[in-house]
Amino acid sequence: MRRGAVCGADDQGVWALPARPSEMTGRPIRVAVDAMGADRGPDEIVAGAIAAASDEIELLIVGPRGLETHGLELVEASDVIAMEDKPTEAVRSKPNSSLVVACRLVGEGRADAVVSPGNTGAMLAASLFNIKRLRGVLRPAIAVVIPARDEPSVLIDAGANADARPEHLVQFAEMGLVLSEEVLGVATPQVQLLTIGEESEKGSELALEAHRMLRETCRSFNGNTEGRDLLGVGGRVVVADGFTGNVTLKVVEGTIKTILDALRDEISATARGKLGGLLIRPAARRLRTRLDPDTYGGAYLLGLRGLVVIAHGGSSGRAIANAVRLAARGVEHDVVGRLAERLGGEKTVLESATSTTPTPQTR
Repeated sequence: MRRGAVCGADDQGVWALPARPSEMTGRPIRVAVDAMGADRGPDEIVAGAIAAASDEIELLIVGPRGLETHGLELVEASDVIAMEDKPTEAVRSKPNSSLVVACRLVGEGRADAVVSPGNTGAMLAASLFNIKRLRGVLRPAIAVVIPARDEPSVLIDAGANADARPEHLVQFAEMGLVLSEEVLGVATPQVQLLTIGEESEKGSELALEAHRMLRETCRSFNGNTEGRDLLGVGGRVVVADGFTGNVTLKVVEGTIKTILDALRDEISATARGKLGGLLIRPAARRLRTRLDPDTYGGAYLLGLRGLVVIAHGGSSGRAIANAVRLAARGVEHDVVGRLAERLGGEKTVLESATSTTPTPQTR
């Protein structure tokens, strides 16, 4: 397995994969895509999947009978979990929903990864029921790529665990290190704890104890960091509980969007601004591509026996395409296997299924 390759996006925000089948399976990487439950409807999701399909990525679209997939294989699912549904209750009462069926494909070894823009809580529950945790994992965590100034960082947890214990944050750091090293190609990522001050004595009881444990157990630990520095120096794994991480992520995304939109409005407001806009257009386009969440497409849900990518509910086709490529990148770099080695040594779903993976059937 090739290690340490720098993964990124070109000026279209497209994740690159080598034009070859997965070294782990000897065949194209299979990604199941939940086509239902997103704000923009299934056609947008299918369009994104079509854009990501290639010789090295095979798509399985999960949705209702009759959904137009334009030649991609359809795995039928008769039900949908809505954003307002209670996650665990919905997963149990709707076993034939697209979100649950998509996770089941990974759990059964019929797909190598799953991408869903649906209900995040339901995605977490369905993954735990159907894919299951790696041995030794206390809590799965959502890991998001943060477009810092020089190279990307990882924010973990970004919303899976609103309440967490110090030992959870220590394990999140280990998960984030694997992602940073294997997918982002960062040679020596530094771990930092997200809290209200750089000094070790600042923060909640959770932050204080997590700081102590990280200092004692994590050789990559480099102290605390604050939210204002998140987009500054890159190559870091920024650790937080899910509540703090999710609030931080949404503030960052909202601020980026507001500033970029305001800049565009100011440029187009006057003739002089329009002329200046023409001159800075290449730089502005590169900046927007780097900061746009659609460039990365989604976030990994780490700590499971299969690869899961959670996309925004409002994802565009471009975001879904990049989420699929992000999922394939994780399979190619064996993120789940590396996590298993570091956290418990359990055989993964993909390894179990490689020699006898059945061909998915349209139901």
